[in-house]
Amino acid sequence: MPLLLGPFVRCRLGETLLVLWLSFAGVTCTGSEHAATATLPAAFSDLLPHFLVEPGDEYIVKNKPVTLTCRSTPATQIYFKCNGEWVHQDDHLIERTVDPATALPVMQVTIEITRQQVEKIFGLDEYWCQCVAWSTTGTQKSQKAYIRIAYLRKNFEEEPQAKEVALDQEVLLRCHPPEGVPPAEVEWQRNEDVIDPQSDPNFFITADHNLVIKKARLADTGNYTCVAKNIVARRKSNSATVLIYVDGGWSEWSKWSPCGADCSMWRSRECTQPSPGTGGKDCQGLDLQSLNCTSEQCPQTVSGAEDVALYVGMVAVALCLTLLLITVVLVYRRKKAGLDADVADSSILTTGFQPMGIKPSKPENSHLLTIQPDLTTTTTSYQGTLRSRHDTTGKFSMTNGPLLDPLPKGSHTLHNGKLNSDPSEFVSRLSAQSYFKTLPRDVANTSYGTFNFLGGRLTIPNTGISLLIPPEAIPRGKIYEIYLTVQKKEDLRLPLAGCQTLLSPVVSCGPPGVVLSRPVILSMDHCSDACLDNWAVRLKKQNYEGAWEDVLLMGEELASDPYYCQLEAETCQLFSEQLGIFALVGESLHMGAAKRLRLVLFSDAYCSTLEYNIRVYCMDDTQDVFKEVMQMERQLGGRLIDEPHVLLFKDSYHNLRLSIHDMPQAHWRSKLLAGYQEIPFYHIWNGSQRYLHCTFTLERLSLTTCELTCQLCVWQVEGEGQSFSLDFNITKDTRAVDSEFLLMDSNATALAGPSAFQIPYLIRQKICSSLDAPCPNGADWRMLAQRLKLERHMSFFASKASPTSAILDLWEALHFHSGNINQLAAVMADIGKQEAMIFLVSDGEC
Repeated sequence: MPLLLGPFVRCRLGETLLVLWLSFAGVTCTGSEHAATATLPAAFSDLLPHFLVEPGDEYIVKNKPVTLTCRSTPATQIYFKCNGEWVHQDDHLIERTVDPATALPVMQVTIEITRQQVEKIFGLDEYWCQCVAWSTTGTQKSQKAYIRIAYLRKNFEEEPQAKEVALDQEVLLRCHPPEGVPPAEVEWQRNEDVIDPQSDPNFFITADHNLVIKKARLADTGNYTCVAKNIVARRKSNSATVLIYVDGGWSEWSKWSPCGADCSMWRSRECTQPSPGTGGKDCQGLDLQSLNCTSEQCPQTVSGAEDVALYVGMVAVALCLTLLLITVVLVYRRKKAGLDADVADSSILTTGFQPMGIKPSKPENSHLLTIQPDLTTTTTSYQGTLRSRHDTTGKFSMTNGPLLDPLPKGSHTLHNGKLNSDPSEFVSRLSAQSYFKTLPRDVANTSYGTFNFLGGRLTIPNTGISLLIPPEAIPRGKIYEIYLTVQKKEDLRLPLAGCQTLLSPVVSCGPPGVVLSRPVILSMDHCSDACLDNWAVRLKKQNYEGAWEDVLLMGEELASDPYYCQLEAETCQLFSEQLGIFALVGESLHMGAAKRLRLVLFSDAYCSTLEYNIRVYCMDDTQDVFKEVMQMERQLGGRLIDEPHVLLFKDSYHNLRLSIHDMPQAHWRSKLLAGYQEIPFYHIWNGSQRYLHCTFTLERLSLTTCELTCQLCVWQVEGEGQSFSLDFNITKDTRAVDSEFLLMDSNATALAGPSAFQIPYLIRQKICSSLDAPCPNGADWRMLAQRLKLERHMSFFASKASPTSAILDLWEALHFHSGNINQLAAVMADIGKQEAMIFLVSDGEC
């Protein structure tokens, strides 16, 4: 019987391929287990195996497995061992050949290592594998191969900063690339061109990735970017502007001039060595010197008749010029007096879209960032339609005119920018159009308004969803009727594959196809853990045929893209140059990715029987889903028995378990047969089922029992969880469902014109004109972005025709309810833009 040299393999009779291989290798089967051995020729029986190919270190990129290969001769068998454990035989791919030069048998074995295998021991130790080869003489072990998960984080630990340097001085730009495995390689770019120190010795890149310009030249002025890359990704830092300036220098003094008639002589010099450039200082000092001559050097002259004639002529010319100047001044003043009578009152620009007379409400702050517009208009009533007359047909047409049927004739009153009309009447008109017949007729989750070039805002209360239409987004001369609504997920099923999950509500804004001059900003909640290292987040948009398309991958946006998304901890702001139906979909990159779940507990408001039900909802942590559950429970007559809690639900394929413990056995018992309830992983992860919940049916032993105390435990199998202590009286309705949560947002759903913005229209224009132009000392839109903590979007702002407008749009979207306009005034004062004519006035001055 052959000697047992390695791991056991199981032999099953009837498997032809296995029997053939065993016959070739000289293996025998005894009972149900055997040793996989091979018989070597006698000439090679005393040789130890040596490795022709050993496994090397590998990196797992995203979810692609890696292959390890081991080749040895002469060997009877080879097996891999990973982290001290033998790899199963079925996972080995074996090839046997013969070396033609030595006639020795050669055995090659390969295995695959997946990301999931490596992540199982992540944080405990590095994952390693080695192969062990056997011969009849002994064994040999290969070197260890370490398998690591490759990644490259997004944020640079240190980015280059803008500098202003004098000519011929040394410049140092620092860069500390993001953490990554394998470590990132760094290159530098100037104006998007790669810097090669080999071809230009004036540049030098240090071992710690800093860039040194040994001797600054005028040609070195530009935008410098640090680029980090490895096998996973490529990251670019924010650009740093390097400005090389030249201070002026004096030339040599000229020779003294001959002594003149006034008995003086002079000499001069010029600021040309070098001339000042790119913001450098001018020369300091005099460029002309004079000196009195000595009496011997003064020319001796005698006044004659010709000198008298010269003086008389000069006086006559002076008188003529004086008369001419007086005539010009009189003509100019007369014309100016005529023009003053024709100057129109420009205060209408400060009131924005207020043809129906809007008087903005008085803010609570004692000081406002404003100028002094005419705010004395009063509320009036506008008769008729809000758009110009036009013929309508049954066919939906994407024209530059109004996009929906005209509003019915009658009176429409606009108070403080709020349009009062019947929402159901608007939804019915909207759904009559051929393209909008699939829109939900949910008036509670729909907002609409009519807007012109002054813009406005649509909000769906208590959902965290809003649409900001910035000034000038709608072309001048156009009036659009725009809607905003939440689609039900069960009505629009997104095609999710693999590890993808829905992270946001499905939001529709339209009509699609309208012409926009600037991006609008759609704000909505998301339920990811906001760690982009764990996710590949995509923005999906539904096209006209109803198919869903990927229009944006976060982290890889291009300046030319019509979409840009800013992801905050719980919300996101989407810049979009088109209207349509949008949703955020995330694909987890590893099992560390987590969704935020909101756990909400309800019970029966009134209980007259022995049975008592507790309902635990597990929903995505977004306000729109919470609002729907609250409305549904209000209809069921339920009551909220505890504050909502947040639980991180990881992509580990494990179900969510819920159980109730520590009930007083003398008064209560559970009617559940099992000790816990489970919600399947995929029901939660795909996000298509909105109202996932478990119901715990309890029974009190007496109708007089009213107090209930217990522990509710919610956890993910083999993961983290939470435990909630419940202690309440089942007969007291202490918390009304809609009183605290459904009435939180009492703001108007539609605001048009200046009432939709904190920054007045004219002040906004002055800020943009003051900060859009680049400033050598950095006191421009870039400093505004830094002061408002929006510098991570600098490349997006720079791609816009007016970067300042994009910054102010995002500030308005983020701070509509909480923004302090005095803080913005302080930022402008800190930048030092007094020429922007921005100042503070008191409430009395307004």
